[in-house]
Amino acid sequence: MRQLTSNGLPISVDRAFFKPLRDSTPLLSDPDALRRRFHDDGYLHLRDVVDPDEVRALRADYFSRFDPAYLRPGTEPACGVFSGQVPPDIPPHGWPGHPAHGFARSAGFTRFVEDPTLLHLAETLLGGPATLLPRRIVRHFHQGSGSATRAHIDFDYLDGGSDRLVTMWISLGDCSVDTGGLVYLEGSHRLSREQLMPLREVTDRPDDPRPISHDLVWVATRLGRRWMHTTSRAGDITLHNPRLIHASLDVAGDVMRLSTDLRFVRRDDHVDNRWTAPWSGDDGN
Repeated sequence: MRQLTSNGLPISVDRAFFKPLRDSTPLLSDPDALRRRFHDDGYLHLRDVVDPDEVRALRADYFSRFDPAYLRPGTEPACGVFSGQVPPDIPPHGWPGHPAHGFARSAGFTRFVEDPTLLHLAETLLGGPATLLPRRIVRHFHQGSGSATRAHIDFDYLDGGSDRLVTMWISLGDCSVDTGGLVYLEGSHRLSREQLMPLREVTDRPDDPRPISHDLVWVATRLGRRWMHTTSRAGDITLHNPRLIHASLDVAGDVMRLSTDLRFVRRDDHVDNRWTAPWSGDDGN
């Protein structure tokens, strides 16, 4: 039985806890069917939506911003292979002075996330004109970093505005469960807040009410649902409902995970003010 971890806690990658994400790429030519699938499943995984070469170029740009000692000798930045050594004196992830802070404000990244194809997809699902929120997060994990994304729903972080929003998760490079990819809890977008409250009893952040739990086995067992996963390739995107529970696994190999989280809202809706400024790792959100 194969085991991985999330936030250091083991979880077996078997049929008891995992099932594959459904590929919705064949529906791209049918907007009505795409909306129905998103409503029913709470997510869409779509292949080859953006240019994979552009994704790889962004990955190379990001990792070339680090001290070369951070990457395994003899490998290219686009590969993102961890050397096992974190550069000394580097600020926390995303804070001013950290490479992610400048990368998130770079012309190349901005051009990528403002691709009209992405906006069109969001507008298709939201049923009207939409806008991309300025807070565009860059996530980066390496083996041994000691933390992963805890089980949560996005709306707990955007509850100062409308819930008519779509999250778009884009892996900047190939990403499997071994690379710390996202996992989604099947059908969880239909659960009420009251059904989720008891899960918050098991948490490594007792002073933060937003995460549901860091223990993915606990969440799956209590709710009787499985986590869904897939291997994302450069060029793939996953969109999800703001109330779908999701989390990530720890990076299990030398290849580092790099991804971005984008949020789109209806243009005529109220927006949470915390998401109207560019992302920074020290912004408290």
